[in-house]
Amino acid sequence: MRIIRPTVICAVLLTTPLWAEERPSPMQPGEAWESLQFDVFGTDSLVETPGALSLEAPFRAHDPALVPVRVTQPADGARIEELTLMIDENPSPVAATFTLGEAMHPLDMEVRVRVNAYSNVRAVARTEGGDWAMAGRFVRATGGCAAPAGKDAEAALAHLGQTRFQPLSSATSGGDMRREAKLMIRHPNYSGLQRDQITLLTIPARFIDLLEVRQGEELLFSMTGGISISEDPVFTFRYRNNGAGEIVVRAVDTEGVEFGGTFPVPAG
Repeated sequence: MRIIRPTVICAVLLTTPLWAEERPSPMQPGEAWESLQFDVFGTDSLVETPGALSLEAPFRAHDPALVPVRVTQPADGARIEELTLMIDENPSPVAATFTLGEAMHPLDMEVRVRVNAYSNVRAVARTEGGDWAMAGRFVRATGGCAAPAGKDAEAALAHLGQTRFQPLSSATSGGDMRREAKLMIRHPNYSGLQRDQITLLTIPARFIDLLEVRQGEELLFSMTGGISISEDPVFTFRYRNNGAGEIVVRAVDTEGVEFGGTFPVPAG
């Protein structure tokens, strides 16, 4: 009988990326979507469009309150003006709606969301020509919207609004300089379904409901958010450099508190 040593198992776990367990997990039929597509988009004819839009998400979430979702499109795809992230079975299915500037084409964006029950996670895009595209995955996760906050209320409020912008890489494609960057915002994004672990009282909902990201004066993207965006939101995205030399971030939460900042970016 072959014996597998524990040290070997540990080594494999430590060197295997979380995405490695990803496997085909196509969206599944569900009653929720039958009404959502009309209520949210005004149409009941949205269908998946393979090749036009892609969505990556884990087959089974390691943390239902921090589920990474990446949406991409091919370089020759039509420019997307608006993108909506949907989580069919969440208490508030519309996770966020993004308005995208021209510099975000072709789209490549990742964000972390809460998934409250086994659910289809969808990206629904509207192109500048008025066409629709949709992609999605079925994600196995439970309890993400009610999961305890990672910090107590005092610690969360002490750092609320701290914003970091991190340039990651740059590359030239088709004569244009494309940059990859990560935006990180400290905010508990309370869902209204979580309980204080000391008092056991429900924590009122408080989340970022407006986010604008610009390079100079040019809009990269804006977001209207909801309770399904994770605590301490992180946005990773690619954009075409216009030479402005700075990124300007503005965010407002449901209490009317405004925060953000101006961040220099390296030339070239």
